[in-house]
Amino acid sequence: MNEEQGEEQPAESRPMWDAVCSKCGQPCQVPFKPAEGRPVYCRNCYKRRF
Repeated sequence: MNEEQGEEQPAESRPMWDAVCSKCGQPCQVPFKPAEGRPVYCRNCYKRRF
């Protein structure tokens, strides 16, 4: 199975984007391009939220 068929890439080879956590305001990096108007959470806030 390849990436086009849904297999995930290893974390170290994924492109990362800079973002600011919507909850705590700390800078963070996420493995997706943040969309304007949608919240982004750092790892710690995401864990607490879900």
